[in-house]
Amino acid sequence: MTPPQKSQGLKSDRSNPNKVRILLNALHARSGGGITYLTNMLPLLDADHSLEVHICAHEDQRDIVPIDLKNIHYHFFSFERGFWKVLLREQIEVPRLARWIKADVTFSPANYGPIFAPNPVVMLRNAVSVGLVEKRPIKLAYWGLLFAATLLSLVTGKRAIAVSTYASRVGAGFLWAWTKAKIDIVAHGVDGRFSVDPTVDRDPMTLLAVSDIYVQKNFKKLLIAFAGLVETYPELRLKIAGRPLDMAYFEALKKLIADKGLTGQVVFLGSVGIDELITLYRSCGLFVFPSTVETFGNPLVEAMACGAPIACSRAAAMPEVLADAGHYFDPNDAGDIKHQLLVLLGDPELRTTYGAAAERRAKQFSWQKTVAKTIATLKAAS
Repeated sequence: MTPPQKSQGLKSDRSNPNKVRILLNALHARSGGGITYLTNMLPLLDADHSLEVHICAHEDQRDIVPIDLKNIHYHFFSFERGFWKVLLREQIEVPRLARWIKADVTFSPANYGPIFAPNPVVMLRNAVSVGLVEKRPIKLAYWGLLFAATLLSLVTGKRAIAVSTYASRVGAGFLWAWTKAKIDIVAHGVDGRFSVDPTVDRDPMTLLAVSDIYVQKNFKKLLIAFAGLVETYPELRLKIAGRPLDMAYFEALKKLIADKGLTGQVVFLGSVGIDELITLYRSCGLFVFPSTVETFGNPLVEAMACGAPIACSRAAAMPEVLADAGHYFDPNDAGDIKHQLLVLLGDPELRTTYGAAAERRAKQFSWQKTVAKTIATLKAAS
């Protein structure tokens, strides 16, 4: 039998019964946390000799998924992209591939995956509770569908991984009490390149936010608060690094900036490379994380690892990740965001204390820990 798609890499080592054969379904890894996850996890999975790892992806992901690992077996689908087409192909072609390679477990690092694949495992990392802050009907429909698909994958799956306790609760919803026994909490790690450089001076008048731009990232409230801050600190600047993926929301932010007279004081940097991102984390006076819905927050841990003083939303998974290593505000109250930022801006010693605490806290997170716990879950499901 031949596979239903193009394949590349070594032939499946069926002669070694001691290896656990994993099919990693990467079809949904298109940007942000999904790509960060694969970039860091695949080399570590590649190095584990107790595994035989296969990865399936779409042809258009060749440039964003690591494809040069010698022990990973690559399988690329070639079909016309589209939301519904991917969902349908995933349910048909991924199980077919899994049977062809005789996979012991099928791992989809997304909220949902193919329900008829052998021993399916999903990863709860998308915040389905975005539906609670979204107002647009088409977006509400999307998040409603994602929640339904998540529940179906949890009910039919062998096991699941959640990136935080918060992610497990919101992902399972009303089924959490029934499904929590099959959910393992496995936090993401942080790339070792994100680190403190004591030779870099911090600019106390630079605020930094890092995130692709969506409604749940709560930049409107941050901008309203910032407009109040510049009354006290007119030299203050806000840099926002991240791609504008929700264009309607992005346009609304630009209009708000113009209306508030903040043009020139708020800079959208777009997507930035890792070296520039590290420089931004190391040099900002404050890192601000205003999100209302977040299952983990990779930028939060990156900023922590770089020793940035952090002002953070007291919501979702953020207190679980940051613990007592940052200063919190109510993300739904622009007045409180302003007040708490004023506290930090006016107290250099407090900022230094929080920066040191953030660096210490970041040591709790590593991709080596993540891969070890993930492998344990996958083997338990096989």
